[in-house]
Amino acid sequence: MLNKIKAFNNLNKLGYLNLPVPSQDKLIGEILKLKIKKKAVILAHYYQNEKIQELSDYLGDSLYLAQIAKKIKSPIIVFAGVHFMAETAKIINPEKKVLLPDLKAGCSLADSCPPGEFKKFIKKTKNSIVVSYINCSAEIKSLSDIVCTSSNAEKIINSIPKKKNIIFAPDRNLGQYLIKKTGRKMILWDGSCIVHEAFSFEKIISLFKIHPNSKFIAHPESQSHILDIANFIGSTSALLNFVERDDSESYIVATEAGILHEMKKKCPEKKFIAAPVENSSCSCSECAYMKLNTLEKLYLCLKYELPEILIDQKLINTAKKPIEKMLSLS
Repeated sequence: MLNKIKAFNNLNKLGYLNLPVPSQDKLIGEILKLKIKKKAVILAHYYQNEKIQELSDYLGDSLYLAQIAKKIKSPIIVFAGVHFMAETAKIINPEKKVLLPDLKAGCSLADSCPPGEFKKFIKKTKNSIVVSYINCSAEIKSLSDIVCTSSNAEKIINSIPKKKNIIFAPDRNLGQYLIKKTGRKMILWDGSCIVHEAFSFEKIISLFKIHPNSKFIAHPESQSHILDIANFIGSTSALLNFVERDDSESYIVATEAGILHEMKKKCPEKKFIAAPVENSSCSCSECAYMKLNTLEKLYLCLKYELPEILIDQKLINTAKKPIEKMLSLS
C-alpha cells in the first residue's frame, strides 16, 4: 500500500494525467506505435471498455490473464484491468515492468478485506487451509495457502483434504456458491463485489416476462437468491463458452456489462441483455473502477511507462507461492 501511495503521489507531482494526448482520430494508431516501440504487451479483462478490449494482445478472465502473464517474454506488461490484476502479473514476473493505466483502478471486493483484520481472522481457526479468491490484495495472497479464480475455484476446493478446515476469502457470495457445489464446510470472510451485489431480483423477473424465451446466466459473485433462478452459473469465460455452445437465441446476463461486447462478437446472431440493478435508472451493472482505464490513459501509460506497479520483494516471494500453486493445479 505504501508503494501504491508513493507512486501515485509522484504521478501527481508530474502532472501526468494532464499531459497532452493525440486527437481521437490518431489516438489508437499512436497507441499501437508505442506498443511496438516499447515491445509491450497489453492484457485486458472482459470488463474493460470496448475499444481497449479491441486493442489488447490478450483478452480474458483473471485465470487466463494470470496464465498468460506467466508466459510473456516482453519486457513491459500493460494491464488494462484493476490493481489486484496488475499486482498478480508483477508477482509472477518481478523482473518485468508492469503498468496500470490508472493507479486508482481498484476493486471493491479487494478493499473489503483489510490484511490486518484478515490476519486476526485466520488465527482463530486451527488446522485450516486458507483459500483466497484472486480478487484480493498481494498482502491477502501472502497470508493464503492457495489462490483461486471463479474458473477454477471448485477444482481448488475439491483438491483440499477433507480433514482440513477451509477459510475462504474475500467473497462470501462465491464462498456460499462453492459450499453448495462441493458440499464442503467453509469459514467465509464477509466481503463482496458491489457490481455483482447490485442486481435486482424483481427487475430480472420483470425482464423474463418481456423476454420469456431468454436464458438467465450469472456470475457466482452474485447473491444466492439471484443464482437460484439462473439457468447457468459460471465465470466470465464460462459464460462466454456457454452462450457459444447453447442453442438459445437470447440471454439475460448478470455480470459486469463489459462482457456483452465479446458475447456479441462471438455470437452476432444472438441477443444479449444486461441484467438490471437496484435503485438505478441504469439498465446494467458496470464497474466504475474498471472503466477508469481509458484510451487516453493507455496512451500516457505507454509513452511515459507510468504508473508502474511496485511491490516489496519480500511480499512478492510470499504472495507468489499460493499463485504458483493455483497455476500448477490449473
